[in-house]
Amino acid sequence: MRRGLRFVPLALLLAVVVELAVFVGVGRAFGFGAAVLLVFAASLLGLVLLRREGMRAWRGFRSAATAGQPPGQQVTDGLVGLAGALLLAVPGLVSGLIGLLLLVPPVRRLARLGVQRTTERRVSSMVAGDLFGPRTVRVRQGAPRPTPQPEQPVVVDGGRAIEGEIIEPGRH
Repeated sequence: MRRGLRFVPLALLLAVVVELAVFVGVGRAFGFGAAVLLVFAASLLGLVLLRREGMRAWRGFRSAATAGQPPGQQVTDGLVGLAGALLLAVPGLVSGLIGLLLLVPPVRRLARLGVQRTTERRVSSMVAGDLFGPRTVRVRQGAPRPTPQPEQPVVVDGGRAIEGEIIEPGRH
């Protein structure tokens, strides 16, 4: 099991506690009925947006694939939009607020770039190039670093094959 997965149950429990605390706070400030109505409205909006964002993501992917362009930007933008709509659809005021923020274009762009960077770090350069196109690399000007020279192989007995036996250490 990965190290980070150990904390998922604790994070989910913490999220539920935070959601309940915010719900109680909003209920005390504006009334229980208003808090329930707000959660219901946010969930309904999330369900409507979930379908719209899913269709938008699919159309973006198809248009990039048809044009022969790397689909990575459309896929990550669609994933961020779907995550925002899903967080809105999940009952809760905090998750709804986070989902709503993910649908705002500047926040969505930042989240998309974060997803793209994380993906580029976790997959090979070839896969990242296929997904997102050629990478942009910054080059610093300065004194050139010496390039290491490869070591020359040791030639024994004029390069002829030598017969031998490999003996593992500790097994004689």
